[in-house]
Amino acid sequence: MRACPDRTAALALLRKYNSEPFHIQHALTVEGVMRWYAQELGYGGDADFWAAVGLLHDVDFEKWPGEHCQKAPELLSEIGCSEALIHAVCSHGYGICCDVEPVEEMEKVLFAADELTGLIGAAARMRPSKSCRDMEVSSLKKKFKDKKFAAGCSRDVIREGAERLGWTLEELMDKTLQAQSSCEERVNTALEAL
Repeated sequence: MRACPDRTAALALLRKYNSEPFHIQHALTVEGVMRWYAQELGYGGDADFWAAVGLLHDVDFEKWPGEHCQKAPELLSEIGCSEALIHAVCSHGYGICCDVEPVEEMEKVLFAADELTGLIGAAARMRPSKSCRDMEVSSLKKKFKDKKFAAGCSRDVIREGAERLGWTLEELMDKTLQAQSSCEERVNTALEAL
């Protein structure tokens, strides 16, 4: 099991530097998605580590968007995050805002799933149910192909992420949709409590 910060400390750090509900929701979503992936891919013993990376991956984005993934190490050191966790957090910005390459499978999953969770979330908000739990991969693929829809979600990063994992785009979509469905209710409950 890899060392990771206590979740209470991690959440407090996130909230210290992030106040926008959208950013908090994204962090909680990626936390849940990463925990699901850890279990799914056989890293259950490190699920807390994967989840902590997901929770903290954008810790610096709201206040320092121009220094995203560059300010993060300083902030993460406030709660004694390991070098492995800091590397993982920074690696999701590879080729976009930093040169820390995603090497481990967990880092590749974060790189691939981060942008896709945003696309899934945007697509869910358009549905009558406001949920991704009743969304089909075919519906998500249509939204993916519509470049005007959720234009801020980089299709190139999602494609590159699938390639880094050796997965098809459809496989990445299917798994991430399952992952996001698994934590959607918990995230909504947590947001209401904030």
